[in-house]
Amino acid sequence: MVMTVCLMVYAALEHQIRKQLVEQEQYFPDMKYKPHQKPTARWVFQCFQGITIIYINEETKFVANLEERNRTIINCLGHHYQKIYS
Repeated sequence: MVMTVCLMVYAALEHQIRKQLVEQEQYFPDMKYKPHQKPTARWVFQCFQGITIIYINEETKFVANLEERNRTIINCLGHHYQKIYS
């Protein structure tokens, strides 16, 4: 049952990213850095590896290693994700 729920979340996230890329006329680079509007969720997760959020104090944080391709996905996912990675 847990595996089924995980796959549903995975598929829903992939669907949301693809839908928003098309609606916003944005592109996400594939593994060969060619513009693409249908990335897999696995590739998106892999691109987010290495991003670190450093909390200096309760009010101040710093996001390290955030690239432009990551910002494209964050903008597609909405305000909640923009707040986390800003």
